[in-house]
Amino acid sequence: MKKFLLIDDHVVVRSGIKILLSEIYKPSQIDEAHDGDSALSKVRENSYDLVMLDIQMPNTDTFGLMEYFRVKYPELRVLIFSMSPENIYAKRFLKAGARGFISKDAPLEEIKKAINLVLNNSRYISEAMIDMLAESSGKDKDDNLFNTLSAREFEIASLLLNGQTISGIANTLHLQVSTIGTHKARIFDKLKVSNILEMKELANTYNI
Repeated sequence: MKKFLLIDDHVVVRSGIKILLSEIYKPSQIDEAHDGDSALSKVRENSYDLVMLDIQMPNTDTFGLMEYFRVKYPELRVLIFSMSPENIYAKRFLKAGARGFISKDAPLEEIKKAINLVLNNSRYISEAMIDMLAESSGKDKDDNLFNTLSAREFEIASLLLNGQTISGIANTLHLQVSTIGTHKARIFDKLKVSNILEMKELANTYNI
């Protein structure tokens, strides 16, 4: 029996994937989690064949969660299932230990393909991502300043771009306000901007 964990804050998304998995894999156990805390609780109590993880959830440090999985449960197969831009997030999560990244907009057959590959200890990389990796490997220099940010800095930058306040980000990531402030200053320095408006303009340049 295959055991799955769906980590997503949208009930409709979890329900849809649950139906898909239950039709393909019989019998199967499909558990659900709506944020980082409930996901950790499930993983500590059960052994899963596949975890499908969204990366934009309230009060959840997704990069931190992925890093925790990589260190504490290195055999855990995680497939990122998200609406977030693949060209921005996929490389970072694959580097953090995810076995694949699939868009929620992907065709049903492609989603099935991604699930099967990861379940069978393979990696899933979309054709678009393969092309992007090939293109970037041929460049002598990457001029996207956002790629100079660490995973944590990029996560905080993304939350700032989404309109979150420093205190709100601190609550989401369970960090001190002063720590977020330090990260923000470092982000501005690396991006060579002096305020959020300039950072948004720079982000638009790179379609972030």
